[in-house]
Amino acid sequence: MRELIKKMLCDRNEYIEVRLQENRSEGIALLNGDVIENNKIQTQGVSIRSFKNGCWGFASTDMLDEVSLNNCLNEALKNTDFLVSKAKSTTTKELPTQHFASYHDFTTKKNRWNGREKIEFIKELDNLVVKRCKNLKGRNLLVKNLDMQKELFLMDKGRHYSMIPRSHILCILSSEDKEGSPIKIMEPLGSLGQMEDCFTTPEELLPKIHAAYEHLQKKKDAVYADAGAKTVVLDSNLAGILAHEAIGHTTEADLVLGGSMAGDFLGRKVASDLITLVDFANSYNDRVLPVPVYVDDEGTRCEDAVLIEEGVLKSYLHNKESALHFNHTPTGNARAYLYSDEPLIRMRNTAILPGQSTLEEMIASIDDGYYLIKPSNGQADSTSEFMFGVPVGYEIKNGKLARAIKETTISGVAFELLQTVTMVSKDMKWENFGMCGKKQLIPVGMGGPAIKCQVNMGGK
Repeated sequence: MRELIKKMLCDRNEYIEVRLQENRSEGIALLNGDVIENNKIQTQGVSIRSFKNGCWGFASTDMLDEVSLNNCLNEALKNTDFLVSKAKSTTTKELPTQHFASYHDFTTKKNRWNGREKIEFIKELDNLVVKRCKNLKGRNLLVKNLDMQKELFLMDKGRHYSMIPRSHILCILSSEDKEGSPIKIMEPLGSLGQMEDCFTTPEELLPKIHAAYEHLQKKKDAVYADAGAKTVVLDSNLAGILAHEAIGHTTEADLVLGGSMAGDFLGRKVASDLITLVDFANSYNDRVLPVPVYVDDEGTRCEDAVLIEEGVLKSYLHNKESALHFNHTPTGNARAYLYSDEPLIRMRNTAILPGQSTLEEMIASIDDGYYLIKPSNGQADSTSEFMFGVPVGYEIKNGKLARAIKETTISGVAFELLQTVTMVSKDMKWENFGMCGKKQLIPVGMGGPAIKCQVNMGGK
């Protein structure tokens, strides 16, 4: 197939991208010790995009032969010409290009586990959970593995290969509070890599699971939070989802062109001086991040994008087309999930940079407020207005943690919230269990430090 693609692209003058992609996903689920799911899904195919006079044509096929490949190319070119004929305005400007090749393969070098070994691992972990976590009403262990293998061929002879895997075990523990209402807590385990790299023994996972279990036990006696504007410490998970959902999306250049409020704020103060927010491409402090993207799905070398620097909105996230429109440099944010998906402007690893405070100092500085730890479901829009569920949190009374609170919500306008930040913690935490759902799923990394700020909280 690779030779056919090279032959097809030989001596062509049009701007053409060809992506050969295979996704392999695997899911195993245990419910109270019983296997209720065991599946594998594999999708593979080719997509072709062409660009002419400011218009893209796209086509894809899962038939990997010469006839289907040429038919796919002709369909993409035909779609391009059709869109050019219907466009109200066109441009003769050429897209920015880079001439290089790349190869990034995170396939494990360890002996692969077969399906039986994976089920045995998760069952052994379940047995340990039963022994260590008493009086549960239910437990659910979910294995979620995803390998994304891509080869991108460009008309300038550039070729880019990547195989980026991630593996997780999601532990869900259920119980009842003192009133008999159901309560639960979820703890994701895992990161970049295939299962053999992410997990060694079930015992090594117990500390995190038991910490989650302790939160669940305290939720049995939880109280309602007081509704209204409150001083809070958002732990890294909540600060991370805020940075991604409520800020990151507003700075995606396609959404800026669609009316995002960030379009009015470039170069203006939007946050506290303590806030620097970055969409990292692949590494931080010389460590590979949870979702490393070295070359995007348009063949652009990926660079870190500083979105907010010391409170000032500095830039947007770009693909080649939006960079051409704004006369900016592409940041390498064009990403596609399946071979049949067109690349969209997407985040990679988005986080606020760490500050100078410790978490203990931040909690001690609050007389009456809340420490909010984990997010659940939520939403945000192009105005940066957001609402997130908070399943785990605690009162802060006189600078110390007090009672656990029942599940609540936080809401507000993210750009306004960031202006209230008065402390940022020193630590930098990352997680990559999340999948961003902007039109198509895509793996993302998020996290960062904890922040002290003002937010609207829900009550009883």
